[in-house]
Formats: sequence, structure tokens, C-alpha cells
Amino acid sequence: MNMMTGNTTVATNGYAISSWIDNAAVMTDLQTLLKLPPRGIAKNNMPKVLDYFETKCQTSKAWADRAAQIIPGGVQHNLAFNHPFPIAAAKVDGPYMWDADGNRYIDFLQAGGPTLLGSNYLPLREKAKALIDECGPVTGLLHEYEFKLAEIIRHHMPGIEMFRMLGSGTEACMGAIRLARAHTGMKWVIKVGGDYHGWSDQMVYGMRVPGTGRREATGIPKGATAYTQEVFPNELGSLRRTLMLNRLRGGTAAVIVEPLGPESGTRPVTPDYNCEVRKLCHEFGALLIFDEVVTGFRVGMGGAQGYFNVQPDLTVFGKCLTGGYLMAGGIGGRKEIMMTLAGGIGTSSKRAFVGGTLSANPLSCVAGYWAIEEMARTNAPVLAGKAGDRLTKGLKEIISRLDLPYVVYNMGSIVHLQTSAVLLMSMRNPIKLMREANARKHVMEEMGAAYMAHGLLTLAGSRIYTSMADTDEIVDDALNRFESVFKLV
Repeated sequence: MNMMTGNTTVATNGYAISSWIDNAAVMTDLQTLLKLPPRGIAKNNMPKVLDYFETKCQTSKAWADRAAQIIPGGVQHNLAFNHPFPIAAAKVDGPYMWDADGNRYIDFLQAGGPTLLGSNYLPLREKAKALIDECGPVTGLLHEYEFKLAEIIRHHMPGIEMFRMLGSGTEACMGAIRLARAHTGMKWVIKVGGDYHGWSDQMVYGMRVPGTGRREATGIPKGATAYTQEVFPNELGSLRRTLMLNRLRGGTAAVIVEPLGPESGTRPVTPDYNCEVRKLCHEFGALLIFDEVVTGFRVGMGGAQGYFNVQPDLTVFGKCLTGGYLMAGGIGGRKEIMMTLAGGIGTSSKRAFVGGTLSANPLSCVAGYWAIEEMARTNAPVLAGKAGDRLTKGLKEIISRLDLPYVVYNMGSIVHLQTSAVLLMSMRNPIKLMREANARKHVMEEMGAAYMAHGLLTLAGSRIYTSMADTDEIVDDALNRFESVFKLV
């Protein structure tokens, strides 16, 4: 079944997103939240929250102290940061995670999104173990599941004729941009401010906060971002003007977008946005790149491109490919473009060079093939989306009943819970950004700590990923825990 939204047709049958959000209403609510003083955990209640970590998480604290002595900042991935210190995971299973002290949490982090089937999914684990027993994780030679994985991706993703496996989402974005430049002969690349496309030199630009340009580009020469540009979210007029200017300066190689909006829909796109970007790219001869690192398969087996009925020229994947297993990334797209990535030694034809001796290793490819096969067999995207709908509906009711200004909405199994609105700030109001960003960020961190102290693991206290493992019973349990936290505000 398809649903008309304005002039755009979006798919609903077989996709996690039952209906698209009312963008205008959500953005109005978010801007209202941003205008209000932040309301977090009451000062007299915060000691109760912190006491949980001091008394119940002593092993995690000791390990975090030990890590801080040898690891810069004590953490090696941003997902691991939690206030007041990182929690050490010891076991995961389906909807749950247990820390090193034996405390159990409802796992709404889900490794940052890739474990749509639920953590440590048994049928997938058995396939991975069999591969290790028979072949080992790496060989350096062609393995059967390399082409099987490419075939199953092509079967489900409408915009993909050929696929090349890489090691991460960052590598995939690097390769896609290089490929776009090689194919078009143009240099300029336009991204949406606030989008995250990995940490390569050219993409550490306008990250998380629109309008910040090179603010986070410490250690990166200016030349590396000389041909990277950003436009503000949802502003098609600004994109058109930038494309017109670039046409006078040699042309635009690619426009790269997160199809739900920056940071997986933290600033949600309007329903027709991707379709209109597609038209602009066609008009100006630029390639359209969809970053489906999170949305691939989580939105539906056809990804965001299937849901919005928009075919990008290139698609980049990351952790979504393998159901949580390692070395997950890749580029897919039209054959005429993808052939510029042809590998081999000493080729004389024009090519965009990418490498990686661990790319397409047997373990990653087996995990990827069977993860996608299981997602399709179990209808995991839709089941996870229904859990996201149920959780969102319940959170809205609690927030309304307690008269809190918080904003919650979801795109299927990606649930956004905004309590401080720090993620809605931009350089269009730099004074407010400088004055309030740290305080609002700390409110968000304290909310995340309170969730964890009540057995809820989230992404930075502001994003929730549901999985197929989240039954009605688990969602209802989570809602009771969220309500306990909100009563501490």
C-alpha cells in the first residue's frame, strides 16, 4: 500500500513507518522547547540518581577509572559515553543488556541501531559460529557469501544494481564521495548541516549543529574541506542556489543526505524533501547519495529509498548491514557508476581507488547475508516499528499527563525523545548556542543517567531504537520506568 503525502507517495506496506510525522507541528513543539528554560531532573533528586551508579555499578566505575589511565578520555566510541561514567557491558540478549555488576537494562541503544533483530540473535550467531569453525573470519580470497550478500542487497534495495563491501560507514561515505567525483569529473560536495556522515576529513564539516562548518575540524587541513559545503535542513531554495553557484565553478559532484533528516531525523525532513532533492540533482547533473547507515533495513527492507520511493544514484551502508557484526559498510548504486570502483592491480581504465584487506571478509559477509535474510523472513522492520509506535504513544500520554514540555515522535523504530532541545540549536543564533549549549547538553546527560538508573539504556538520553525483540510487555515495562524518571523532574 502507498500513501499520498502532499505531492509525494510514500510506501507503508512492509515498512516500519506507519505514517509520516506532522513536520510543522513537531518543529513548532521543538522550537517551543528550545525557547523554554531546560527542565531536567530536579536538583534534590539528582543525588538519588547518582547513588545508583555509586552503589550498583562499582565494577563499571573501576573499569572506567582503569580505562581512563590508558585510553584517551576513557572511551573509544561516542556511544559508550554515559554520565557520570561509562557502563561496562557484560551480556546482551534480545531486548536486554546486563552490565558487569549484573544490573539488567532494557536495551534501547541496540548498538546504535544495527541489531534490529534484537541483540545477539541466536540464528545469526549460529551462522557466524559455523563460519568461524569451518573457514575462519578472514582468508584474503573470494568467498561465496561476498556475492550472496551483494545479491540479497540488490534484491531488496530499489536503487542498487551493484554493491561493494567496505569496513565501516565512514569508509563507505569516503568511497562514495570519491566515486562521485571520479564519475562526474566535478569537485563540489553538498551536505545538509547537522548530518553525520562519518569522521573522514572532508565530512567533519557542519556536524550535528547546522552552520558550524569547520568548527570540529581540529587537525584537518583547510584544503580537505575546501570543496565541502552545507545547506540548512529542509531548505530547498538554499540547495538550489548553491547548486547554481557551483555550476559556475565547475559543477557539483554529489549531494549527500540522511534521508530521514540530520542525526536519523532529529531534525526531520518534510515528506517531499528527498523527492525534490532528487529533482535538483538531476537538473544540475549531481549524483544523489543516500546515507542509509542507520535507515537501511531498519526503515524497511527497501530502506528509506523504498519508503520515500526515491532512487539515489549511490547508497552508503554501515552497521545496519550485518545485524551488529563487525566490519560493516559498503556502497551500492547504478552499474555505470559502480564500475568505476572495479578493483584489481594495474587496471588501465579510470577508477576510484578504495581498499581494505578486511573488507568483505567471510565473517562480515555471512553475518550480513543471514541478518538480511532473517529481517525479511521475520518482518523485523515492521515489528520493530510497531514497538516504536507503541512506545511513542505511551510516552506522549505520560508527558501530557505530567504537563512536561518534552517532545517525542518516531519514524518507526527510531524514537526521538527531546528533553533539552540542545540538538535543535544552530549557528543562526550563535549567542544562544554559546550561552546555553553546555547547560542543555548537561540536562540531556542527566536525563540519560536517570533513564539508566531506572533500567533503561538509550542513546545519549535522546534517541531510542526499538527492535523485533521489544514485545508489548517489554514496551509497557519501559513506559512505567520512563514515568518514574519523569516524576523526578
